[in-house]
Amino acid sequence: LEISNLSEKDILVLRLDLTDRSSHEAATNSVLKHFGKIDVLVNNGGRSQRSLFVDTNLDVYSAIMELNYLGTISLTKHVLNHMIQRKKGKIVTVSSVMGIMGAPLASGYCASKHALQGFFNSLRTELTDYPEISIINICPGPVQSKIIQNVFTENLAKSLENSGDQSHKMRTDRCVRLTLVSTANDLKEAWISDHPYLAVCYLWQYAPTWAWWLMNRMGKKRIQNFKSGV
Repeated sequence: LEISNLSEKDILVLRLDLTDRSSHEAATNSVLKHFGKIDVLVNNGGRSQRSLFVDTNLDVYSAIMELNYLGTISLTKHVLNHMIQRKKGKIVTVSSVMGIMGAPLASGYCASKHALQGFFNSLRTELTDYPEISIINICPGPVQSKIIQNVFTENLAKSLENSGDQSHKMRTDRCVRLTLVSTANDLKEAWISDHPYLAVCYLWQYAPTWAWWLMNRMGKKRIQNFKSGV
């Protein structure tokens, strides 16, 4: 409100729990009642993971999929019904470079992001009769945020003890700006990352054998650091 021409009626903040799927229809209707339409849905809720599969309870994997995947497609379903009626809209989903590659200590998180990639790429093909409804997948690399402080660990009751240094990651405002540029230009998929992470994405896409070799080497070191508390 202080830096734009918006007024208070232009802003509506609703509490939303992605895991409470029964509330998503009412939340969508509240937005429609206030604004009369939904032009853009940005799916940006989720939690990451830091734990080895052999040490992790299965209920952690269930919780990851419930939040990152099922919660996202539930909210999308209700908003998409409105967009189909209007024959217009943008659905932007913040996936991850982990939706393109695999990495140690994040098997459940990678699985949820791969699921989102597969779902929205498939959904796009179901909407060919609605050319003005855009499905946009954003795949950030490491970004400065609180996601690391709120990761899943080997059990649901345990939090991460050491979140590590975040200074090497992309600034949040830079990631947001590139996401907005991608959205404005209707990019089907955007990889938003600095090197060397971006280079690894290209390896996974075009030279997967080299990517597997490199990730094995990098992964071994990452696991050693994790076990040492780094």
